[in-house]
Amino acid sequence: MMSRSRLREQVFILLYESEFYDPAEMSEQISLHLEGLDFEADEESLEFIRARAESVLEKCAELDSMIGENATGWAIDRIGKVELAIMRLAVFEMRFDESIPTGVAINEAVELAKKYGQDGAGAFVNGVLAKFAD
Repeated sequence: MMSRSRLREQVFILLYESEFYDPAEMSEQISLHLEGLDFEADEESLEFIRARAESVLEKCAELDSMIGENATGWAIDRIGKVELAIMRLAVFEMRFDESIPTGVAINEAVELAKKYGQDGAGAFVNGVLAKFAD
């Protein structure tokens, strides 16, 4: 199985891509993404990525509500798509996956924000997600 960080990164990419597709198309888009990976991934890893992406997408409205409550001064539609996708995944992990410690979810989200987000994205994501740790 791939590392948790690498799995998480692939789920994030799918969540980001979901912003540009109709929800009804996402099952097909997930399949296309997994078929097009430029590295070898075992079946267990592919299934984890698919299942986690689908689970997060199913809870998007609930996750957005939680993020909105904690992103003081920010409306959900003003948060960058990259940062929003990262926070959706992290909040899902903190609230619905007991196997992932909150600190790990936050740290991994900050690293993704630094890699994919705009300048200052890591600090913004950390600030919002830290409120979930309290």
